[in-house]
Amino acid sequence: MSGRLDGKRAIVTGGASGFGAGIVRKFLAEGARVMVADINEDGAKSYAAEMGAGAFAHQVDVSSDDSVSSMVARGIAEMGGIDILINNAGVTHLPGPLEDISEADFDRVISVNAKSIYLTARHVVPHMKGRGSGVILNMASTAGVSPRPRLSWYNASKGFAITATKSMAVELAPFGIRVVALNPVAGETPLLKSFMGEDTPEIRAKFLSTIPIGRFSTPEDLGNAACYLCSDEASMITGVAMEVDGGRCI
Repeated sequence: MSGRLDGKRAIVTGGASGFGAGIVRKFLAEGARVMVADINEDGAKSYAAEMGAGAFAHQVDVSSDDSVSSMVARGIAEMGGIDILINNAGVTHLPGPLEDISEADFDRVISVNAKSIYLTARHVVPHMKGRGSGVILNMASTAGVSPRPRLSWYNASKGFAITATKSMAVELAPFGIRVVALNPVAGETPLLKSFMGEDTPEIRAKFLSTIPIGRFSTPEDLGNAACYLCSDEASMITGVAMEVDGGRCI
């Protein structure tokens, strides 16, 4: 049987762990070739090797223009083009009163979660315009829809991702480029402890009580959702920020 992404060429930032790793795994299973782009070079190489011949690793700092430029150039050189870009790399600050979050933490969150969308667009959109097609998927969050206290600047960065997705979608639709986003609730990823501040059974139970389905998002959940939105089955869908949150935002 053919895969839903047969022949597609994708870059997944933050692809070595968490939701990004789930997307990489699903895309490969559905026939895509995938660059596992991550700031953790050893992690990217290890995961790409585990995934097999369809994957290759690349170290990237998504907050650096030069680094993003090199990533896109290598993607085009290695794969012959880029059909899908997944802006998944992300960070958070520890929970705390908004006035107590350091300027360094604020700058890091905005650079990695928001500026990266601008930088990747600068370098991949001209390529996609030239081809007349492409899909960009931005990893947003339920935090951008239903913000939780003590994560204000992280919430704001994900609100940026949602609004950027909608604006990009309107502007790029005439060029055959779709732009979509996913809004996961917190999941079993390296960022979970940071979101909660402390990982204890009591805090987990309290967090899970806000999710009607009663569990966290998984990398598989995000891989499945991303696969659909980036496939030709979703050719009429653009500008959406789809919640993968077990009902958290209802």
